[in-house]
Amino acid sequence: MGHFLTILAASLFFSLNQGMADWHHFTAAWWNVENLFDTRDDPRTNDDEYTPKGDRHWTQWKLREKLQGLYKTLVMMNLPDVVGLAEVENAYVLRELTRGTPLAQVPYRYVHFDSPDRRGIDVALLYRTDRFVVDSSRRVNLSDTAGGYFTRDILHVVGHTVDGDTVVLLLNHWPSKRGGDEAERHRMEAAARLRQLMLDAAALHPGAAVVAMGDMNSTADEPPLAEGMAFGKDSINPDGIKLLTSRLPTGWGSHKYQGSWRYIDHVLLLAADNWLVGEMKLGRYDHLLTDERRGPGVRPKRTNQGPRYEGGLSDHLPLMLHLKLRAGQ
Repeated sequence: MGHFLTILAASLFFSLNQGMADWHHFTAAWWNVENLFDTRDDPRTNDDEYTPKGDRHWTQWKLREKLQGLYKTLVMMNLPDVVGLAEVENAYVLRELTRGTPLAQVPYRYVHFDSPDRRGIDVALLYRTDRFVVDSSRRVNLSDTAGGYFTRDILHVVGHTVDGDTVVLLLNHWPSKRGGDEAERHRMEAAARLRQLMLDAAALHPGAAVVAMGDMNSTADEPPLAEGMAFGKDSINPDGIKLLTSRLPTGWGSHKYQGSWRYIDHVLLLAADNWLVGEMKLGRYDHLLTDERRGPGVRPKRTNQGPRYEGGLSDHLPLMLHLKLRAGQ
């Protein structure tokens, strides 16, 4: 397995040409890994269904299978410098992923904070210590606990690459559409907060690449992004923030709902012009897909389809980003 990891890690995920030594490179990925829970009941959260006696009959064997699948997928991504994750229950599952699978051969560490989300799911960051140094990290609260509203925090990480280039990462998992107008209002508030965080980060760290990634639970033409982030019908807003999701293949998406693909996971970039986007990719790997049960086409292969164990990894596909910066600029 170690030989397999070494060979695959040596292959280039991004098509980097020879003679590019004057460029610095940074690779990132985003993935909602759908209910990455441990098997224990946490009395503080609504995680009962993800226990051996719960509705999902979630066992240690199923967790191990999922972790192995996540590891293999990260290898296929060529082990990005940083990986943003959504729907992670706690530090235990991150530790098991990075230390309890062959991923332990790669120097991945993680940043995670428990959020007030009722189900106990959070966002988290994996980062390669040989490629990225975390300088600071904090959670940005989006909940109104006094008003009885609880949701995931934004994870705010400032770091630098081994080449000394500053990167600010903002990881998001905005409220779902359940809840109608109120849920939409909370997504709009999250969008406004993220927009300001990106502007603040760019002002505080001149020359940095400010990268926001997340499951926004909204497509680009819906109000949170079109209005809250001010993209309208464009892929760049008045602040210079770029919606990189627009570069991904049409006819697909990061998620499929009622037979239709759509991008509800997004990558946004605010950076000076010397930061260039080398590539954006959608992880359309065969093992992440399965045939539609009704009708033609494929869909993401979920871990559970309702109470039925499907054995997949997620109802979302991962997004991958390659940034490059000309050395000395």
